[in-house]
Amino acid sequence: MSDLLLHQIEYYSARAPEYDQWFYRQGRYDRGAAFKRQWDSEAQIVREQLLNGPRQPHILEMAPGTGIWTEQLIKIGDHVTALDASQEMIAINKAKLASDKVTYIQTDLFTWRAQRQYDMVFFGFWLSHVPGDKLSTFTRAVYDALAPGGRLFFVDSQEVDSSSSRTETEDLGGEMQQRVLSDGRRYEIVKIYYNPAQLTETLRDSGFEIEVRSTPNFFIYADGKKQV
Repeated sequence: MSDLLLHQIEYYSARAPEYDQWFYRQGRYDRGAAFKRQWDSEAQIVREQLLNGPRQPHILEMAPGTGIWTEQLIKIGDHVTALDASQEMIAINKAKLASDKVTYIQTDLFTWRAQRQYDMVFFGFWLSHVPGDKLSTFTRAVYDALAPGGRLFFVDSQEVDSSSSRTETEDLGGEMQQRVLSDGRRYEIVKIYYNPAQLTETLRDSGFEIEVRSTPNFFIYADGKKQV
């Protein structure tokens, strides 16, 4: 694994205790009540689309983090296999959910390959951390992990200036950002704001029947399936 990707894993392990503050717009991510209402409203659009789908016997969640979306997946799945490179993220997720419906595996998502096929694959706020030169390889791994006709769902970030003024996030050009934790530690990570139309084309070329959509301000998401 490259030093960059190792550094990215270190960042998310260190960020694990404060990660939920970002999604729930707390602490240094709090930009006021109106902003939070809009954020929550758009997150609910994605959540409702996810929960509106059919029940799934076995879901694969890639990069589940602290369990924000794992909590939703166990509502529609009989079992979830959750893969994450960060033991710290897994520990928080496991303690938060305390569910026997989830199996956790600590692994490098760039080298992991499925030993079986799943009825559904989900990843939240992960695709934007996949380097562009690894995107095709990653989507092929997702394709191989999904049963024919199986459901693929993901959510990620639009490019909006909603945190940099409070968290010192700095774009470094290309695919890179510098992130600063609340204790001042700095990390360089991959962060790509994919264009929905271009990402749709890439995923269709990879064998998915899918369309990437946007909420008004904050998120991109897609709900599709593996072509039979």
